[in-house]
Parts: sequence; structure tokens; C-alpha cells
Amino acid sequence: MAALDFSGWTADAIRAGLAGKDFTATEVAQAALDRVQQVDPQINAFLQTTPEAALAAARAVDDAISGGTFDQLGPLAGVPVAFKDNMNMLGTRTTCASRMLENYESAFTATCVQNILNAGGLPLGKLNMDEFAFGSSTETSAFCTTKNPWDVERVPGGSSGGSAAAVAAGLATVTLGSDTGGSIRQPASFCGVVGVKPTYGLVSRYGVVAFGSSLDQVGPFALTVRDAALAMNALVGRDPLDCTSQECSTDFTANLEEGVEGMRIGVVPEFMEMQGLEPEMRAAVEQAVQKLAEQGAEIVEVELPNAAAAMSAYYVIGPCEAFSNLSRFDSVRYGYCDPGHADLGSQYEASRAKGFGPEARRRIMLGSYLLSAGVFETYYYQAQKVRTLITDDYRMAFGDCDCILMPASPRTAFKFGEISDPTTMYLSDIFTISINIAGNGGMSMPLGLGADSGLPVSAQLVCPWFKDQNMFRVAAALERVYGEAPVAPAFAQGKAGE
Repeated sequence: MAALDFSGWTADAIRAGLAGKDFTATEVAQAALDRVQQVDPQINAFLQTTPEAALAAARAVDDAISGGTFDQLGPLAGVPVAFKDNMNMLGTRTTCASRMLENYESAFTATCVQNILNAGGLPLGKLNMDEFAFGSSTETSAFCTTKNPWDVERVPGGSSGGSAAAVAAGLATVTLGSDTGGSIRQPASFCGVVGVKPTYGLVSRYGVVAFGSSLDQVGPFALTVRDAALAMNALVGRDPLDCTSQECSTDFTANLEEGVEGMRIGVVPEFMEMQGLEPEMRAAVEQAVQKLAEQGAEIVEVELPNAAAAMSAYYVIGPCEAFSNLSRFDSVRYGYCDPGHADLGSQYEASRAKGFGPEARRRIMLGSYLLSAGVFETYYYQAQKVRTLITDDYRMAFGDCDCILMPASPRTAFKFGEISDPTTMYLSDIFTISINIAGNGGMSMPLGLGADSGLPVSAQLVCPWFKDQNMFRVAAALERVYGEAPVAPAFAQGKAGE
């Protein structure tokens, strides 16, 4: 059975097979680990595999089946899962794809990771990312470059590029990523998978290495809306270790079959005319709007007048919070320590200069400047005012609609090295950043392939605070039109490694 390929199987299909004793969870785990070993060298999604943990979790599932308690297991029982490498997990290194934490061993397990394990997930390992989540292409990783399974000459997006690529290549059924300004939704768009950034506060951030504490949120990647919803059911809830987390009793699978008839779907005309939006991405979003209207949704135009300022506000707030969060990596308590220094000052300077990569250093320096005396009032304080305006814009817009549909990315996946200018790279997240600033939930939904590029195209769904079930309902309606996302053809069953 270990030779069987479970890539592309849904969580429900795996669970049904386990319940029917068509195979065991141990066989699923071994098959998934074998596939990672065979296929991952072609895309470099994984930084570390955890075969012992995966097989131990599988044995627990098999024991429950033998003992007649399988029905008591969580929604991801026997499902291969993997985690972005900024999430702590006992028995693994948590490197954030940085030399600074290259040898850091996790002393505990992040709540989000533990919740997935409690739901029965089989942990395959830790996934590549942009260093400390600073990037939109996974090119800033200190260890390897992850490739897009749809075209290995193109980036998978970032910063959760490894998480998106692992699902697109059929290496894991569900993966977790983190999203500070689009780091789940943009790579999901590039790799043609479902990617969810929940409302801020739905998922605990405890144990996730922070980038921007007021912006970060953890969410799942999957090939199907239902698999993403099952993962959300496992993830959400109040965590006493994270004061921002909230109680949640929502079943995100409950309304997937209800359709969109009678729902009000908002569109933002200004976004569809924004400079840099590629024609095939615009056409895909416009077609999705039409498909929803054909299913009975009411399409309404909404305004987000201050959204154009989101990029400016984000690149003040984000670097300031990053500067604060990364100050702990001082070579004494955490992080790389450069040897041979006679005084603490030179040790700090050398360790941080060598431990952090160029993009991390850029954001640290920017944050340091923005928080300095005489500058703080001019930029940081004003950025927080803009944040309030953007948040109010979304609140008012959702007075007229149940969900907003807009682009997730201005373009399809670009080639490695194609974008070298940092400002141009930052614009990859132009449609996602405002949602992090406001704290609403957002989801990237695949819409097939672009007519010109042949690469994945997508739409982004945005929901009111703590009404994430709205966007799942709309996403399920779109999935019935466009079909479930496939594993990238080069890595589909029977092809990878041939």
C-alpha cells in the first residue's frame, strides 16, 4: 500500500477509506512521506520532514479504528499535513528560513499546530518561506528556492510559498501558512489552490514567530473549499495563551451547499481599473462575478475610498512591528552568535548582520527609522489614522453586502529574478494588504487557468469580521462552477518522478 499515491485525495476521501478499512493511516503516512522524498527535490517545498511524528500520529489513528473510537477523532484524522516553518513544533527546528534561527530547536508547540494534530493530522514536516515572512516570492529564504508546481521556472508566491506549493504538488492535503499582508492569499493564487486568511482573532498566534503582531493571522491551504473549512474547524477557538483570540463555535462546513441565491456580493469598481492588474486576471474576476449573478446573487457596487493608502500605511506599520519583534534575536537569548568578539556591541552587530538576510535587514532598518524620535509622529501615528479610515471603509461597505469579491493578485506567477526592485515586489500584495489592516477575513479562490498564460488565476473573497462562513459559502458556489482545484499536471498521480 505504501506505493499508492494519495496526492489529490480530499480529507473526506481519506477518512472514508480509513473507516472502510481500505487502507490504514500508517499506510497513508508512509505513502505521503515516500511521495515527499520522491517529488519534493523538484520543488523544494520542505525544509524538514518529520517521519517519526507522522507515523506516531498514524498509529494513534489506527489504534482508534481498531478500538472502535474512530468516530471520536477530529476532522483531519489520517490526513497528511505540514506547517510553515515559522510555527513551533516540538521535535523540529523552527528556522523562519533564516540563518539567524538555523539551529533553533522548538521548545514547545504552537497552538495552531497542536490543534491540527489534535484533529488527527499526520505531520509531514516544516515548509519553506520567505525569511521571517518578509517577501512575496519565497526567494528570500536562506536555504532554498521553492518552485511553482505549475511552472518550475516561476515563483510560488510568498511568504508562504512552501505551504502553497506543497498542496499544489500533492505533497500534503492541508498545510498551514501565515498572512501578514497577503502571504497566504497571494501564493494560493499563484499556485492555484484555496488559501484562507481568517478574521484576526479567530486563530491563535501563540507559538508562531511574529512579523507584525497586529496583522499576522494563521490559515489553511487546501485543494478544496471543504478541506479548508475542515481545517478551520480544527484551528479556531479561544486560546488563553493569545489574548487576541476569540471564542468561535462556527462550523465552516455547515453552509457550503446553500448556494448564493439572495446573497449580496460587493464589487469595487476602482479595483478592477487599477493600474497593474493583468487583463486575464481582471477577466477571471469579472467572469466569477457573472457566475455568481447567474446563481442568484445580487451584485452591488461598494466603495473603499481609502484603500489606495493601504500600501503606504502597511509599509509603516509592518516594519515598525517587525523591528520590535526581531529585536529579541540578539545572539544572546536567541539566534546566530558570531564568534570571536571581545565586546558585546560588536557581537550584536556582527551576529545580526550575518544572521539576517538583505530583506530582513531592510525592514529592520526601516522600522528603526520610523520609530525614531521626531519621525514617529510624522509617519507611524499617521499610518494608524489611515488604518482607522480603512477599517471604517470595510465596516460601511459590509452594511451593503455579505461578501466582497476582488482580485487576489494583480498578476499570475512571475519568473524567478523577474522582479528585482523591492517596491515592485511589494505591489504583489496590493489587493490583499488592506484586509490585514482592517482585520477582516479573506480567501483566495482558484478560477482555473488564464487564457493567455495557462497559469492559475483566482479571485479574492472578503467577509465581515467573524463572518468567515460567508466567504466559504460563496467559494463553494464558485467551486461548483469551476471544479475543485487539481494537483499541478506535472505532479499528478502517476506523473511525478517519471
